[in-house]
Parts: sequence; C-alpha cells; structure tokens
Amino acid sequence: MATSQYDQFLNEATADDGTDSTLGRDCLYGLYTSWCFLQQRAPRPEGAFWAAMRKKHVDPGHNGLRMKGPAAADYILASYPGLV
Repeated sequence: MATSQYDQFLNEATADDGTDSTLGRDCLYGLYTSWCFLQQRAPRPEGAFWAAMRKKHVDPGHNGLRMKGPAAADYILASYPGLV
C-alpha cells in the first residue's frame, strides 16, 4: 500500500513525544503547509486535511505531537519573521 501524503507529513514533520503536549489546529495545519512548500507539493484544503487527520485519529485538541525537521523550522520562521 502506498504511503499517503498525510502519512508522509506526519512521519517527517511530527513526533509523538508521549506527553500531554499538543499542536493546535492552526499550528498543525501551518506545519503541514510548510511541509508541502518544502516538498514542492500543493497543500490540500484545510477541510480535506482535517478529514484525513480525523481518520488517523489526530485530534487538534489533544494529540501529543510536536514539530520536528525542516518543516518545523520553516513554520517557525514564517510565523515569527522578527526572529531572523
């Protein structure tokens, strides 16, 4: 079975740290769009993204995920341009 774009995103840009930490709704979708930019892929609409996350049991309110990798750096720099 082929790996979906969403599976690849979750594997490359997130890590489950086993704590009560969470990536909120805006942050997780923003991380996804940063990942898409770096992968040179067009991000899918937010509604499609959240439908796919629900199927993967990723809840924006409590998911135990943290950001990792190049997409995390891109997202942080894009979100806080004054850091550079």
